[in-house]
Amino acid sequence: MSAETEKQSLLSGAEPVLYVTDFPAALAFYTQKLGFAVDFTYGDPPFYGVVQRDRARLCLRLVEEPVFAGDVREREELLSASITLDSAAAIERLFLDYQAAGVPFHLTLTTQPWGARNVIVRDPDGNLILFAAPGD
Repeated sequence: MSAETEKQSLLSGAEPVLYVTDFPAALAFYTQKLGFAVDFTYGDPPFYGVVQRDRARLCLRLVEEPVFAGDVREREELLSASITLDSAAAIERLFLDYQAAGVPFHLTLTTQPWGARNVIVRDPDGNLILFAAPGD
């Protein structure tokens, strides 16, 4: 590591916060449908937690009412999180796994004009999660 690198702060990850209205249902969706594992939950009953799959981590936070008004999230495609995969083959496998598990999609497997392969899933609270990979 160079002296210049040592002076800089290194960002080692990001953990988007997803707002959910039914914490147990959200945990079940992320673990049973999307293949994440519960890292931890907090509260009695739980109102906050983290789920993880490989290097991707998502925070779940219980809220009492919707965070977005009307259909703006779907209409404007407001993403709650973006998760990357390393290859076109990996996103194709993920898409097929999610399709077989009955995961609801906002966008099925699509090659974008710039070459990326994208899938957007919708969780029970309407959070849109983008999975993206290079087109290879």
